[in-house]
Amino acid sequence: MTDDDSSYLSLLADEMEAVQLTAGETVLGHAAEMLADEKVEVWELRFLGHRLCEALRDALRVAESRGGRLPEVDDEDGPDDSSAPCDGTPG
Repeated sequence: MTDDDSSYLSLLADEMEAVQLTAGETVLGHAAEMLADEKVEVWELRFLGHRLCEALRDALRVAESRGGRLPEVDDEDGPDDSSAPCDGTPG
């Protein structure tokens, strides 16, 4: 990649990530509809499962790519929240 956020390559990557995440949202919407339909066929659910896997794979790729662009954080500056429960209460 590149350090220049306005470079052609960075802009192209951002555009591709946006397309992938939008496609994932679309597949997720279809999944909710199909799972609510009691008449859906097995082959349709199998097809949906493949598309959901693709969308998740793309979303993970986007998250990894964006995470790689974040600046390094010095852990000594703040408390370690890794053991805190997800509900926000103190660990």
